[in-house]
Amino acid sequence: MLVLPILLLFRLWRFCVRSVFREKLAGKVVLITGASSGIGEHLAYEYAKHGASLVLIARREELLATVARKAMELGSPDAVVIKADVSKLLDCKRFVDEAIKHFGKVDCLINNAGTGIVGLFEEQICITDHASIMDINFWGSVNATHFALPYLKKSKGRIVVIGSCGGWFATPRVSVYNANLKWLPKESVEGCAKAIVNSAIRGDEYLTEPGWMHAVFLWAILLPDLMYLLRRFIVVTSPKTSLQKWKSQNTASFQPLEVKHD
Repeated sequence: MLVLPILLLFRLWRFCVRSVFREKLAGKVVLITGASSGIGEHLAYEYAKHGASLVLIARREELLATVARKAMELGSPDAVVIKADVSKLLDCKRFVDEAIKHFGKVDCLINNAGTGIVGLFEEQICITDHASIMDINFWGSVNATHFALPYLKKSKGRIVVIGSCGGWFATPRVSVYNANLKWLPKESVEGCAKAIVNSAIRGDEYLTEPGWMHAVFLWAILLPDLMYLLRRFIVVTSPKTSLQKWKSQNTASFQPLEVKHD
């Protein structure tokens, strides 16, 4: 118990120091997957405000072009658009190679691309659909990191991985993905993106956003029976939600997430 106050004081001291001596992003090259909308789009805008050059990756090229134009208006000196699918190994190699060919370096890789299927597991018509979730959410990050890592080592850069808090608090009706449903409080994607960028330039190893999710973690550990009853209650009371409807309800906000920096 004596160690806990010392650890908290150390973390507070480190936070204050890192908040003062933050990384300068001007002249840095940031590669963002899933940059056509949502958190990825607003991460592009936040990094642009700090003067970073951008490599924007997604499957929807038209939306990417719009994001790139706005990012340059906000202060990015250059924003490159690359249409690619992170679930495909060769696409990951290609967009890293194109980034290096254009800029000569990569200073930060943000693995943001993700997708999900909404509905009970037993209601899924095609079980192989879940493979695409793993291909994008997991292997997409692995593949992009694999090809970018040699250049990140050379630039002494960093890797940012966006993940869901669903790993701690599995929510019914989202099966493999475990994203959180609409009854949870939400925060704007703008606020989320700003928190992620500020955390990255401080050099934080870990960020949970919003902060109140730490309390949920404690409930999950200390009150597992209560959390189980809560999940059962959600199954009984929550209406069925299609993926299309779920996406339309979450375009301007995000569900609780975890961000890991390396």
